[in-house]
Amino acid sequence: MIVVMKTKANPADIQIVKNKILDMELEVYESIGLNYHLIGIVGDTSKVDVEVFTRIQSVEKVIQVQGPYKKASRLFHPENSIISVGNNTIGGNKLAIIAGPCSVESEQQIIEIAEKVKKAGAGFLRGGAFKPRTSPYSFQGLKERGLELLKYAREKSGLPIVVELMSTDKLDLYERDVDIIQIGARNMQNFDLLRAVGRTRKPILLKRGFSATIEEFLMAAEYIMAGGNENIILCERGIRTFENYTRNTLDLSAIPAIKKLSHLPIIVDPSHASGIWWMVEPLAKAAIAVGADGIMIEVHNDPTNALCDGSQSIKPEKFQHLMGCIRDIAKIQNREI
Repeated sequence: MIVVMKTKANPADIQIVKNKILDMELEVYESIGLNYHLIGIVGDTSKVDVEVFTRIQSVEKVIQVQGPYKKASRLFHPENSIISVGNNTIGGNKLAIIAGPCSVESEQQIIEIAEKVKKAGAGFLRGGAFKPRTSPYSFQGLKERGLELLKYAREKSGLPIVVELMSTDKLDLYERDVDIIQIGARNMQNFDLLRAVGRTRKPILLKRGFSATIEEFLMAAEYIMAGGNENIILCERGIRTFENYTRNTLDLSAIPAIKKLSHLPIIVDPSHASGIWWMVEPLAKAAIAVGADGIMIEVHNDPTNALCDGSQSIKPEKFQHLMGCIRDIAKIQNREI
């Protein structure tokens, strides 16, 4: 439920609305823009009497919100959210370019890739330290050592780092050392983990689950926001369908759909969506064309011998070419890198 206040609403009336919501043991969610002032009511509003608010002079109208997600809804927050990451941002006019290897393998590898993707125009470095793998026998990452190497790469390149968090017991470590905490597709509905990152204020990159609907995806974001953390970046990375030529099926329609439903920024991961290196470039270009706020690309200096997901990784030279193409598309969209 949303209480829409009139332009130049009386401050006393605004406070009365808030007090009434709190008296009902519900939560206040306030959104103020240039030409609007919204007071969202979060919680079980099924028994709320609308007339309690419409009788207040400065209230213009009350809107019933049908969707199960509230704080993630564009009705609650009409303007696009822009997430700050140090001196960088995700959302708004500037596209976020995140690049790096699936997994950190050595100091030389991560430093070389970090320097090359930065030179090509990337604004963030991704890399896996603790790797969730389908097989228990596959390479599981360098763990704490991998995180230390990512920190060193950040120091050398100046790029903020994006690292996947798999369990709550490492959250304190990630809060201290990581710039953007990634919640992977396998953990999109790990509600204990979502609640835990909701208590931090670190930016969270939330990937869509393998078979998650758009509503389920936004509800996962709502779990984090309900804990107080509104610094969320959504990531479309393909969903599981009957097609098995590609690793997943990239749902490009989710980008404009989520843009309509939510104010949260959304980026696209064409590497995991396709699982095929030569598909990464066309899918990345398509993602920018349909309005994504950025892309996340797996880049490796030696994909053939990569310890993880080499088949979907592109070389730094290919990434540099891709960046040139994206710049051209960004200009058409009145956006920049």
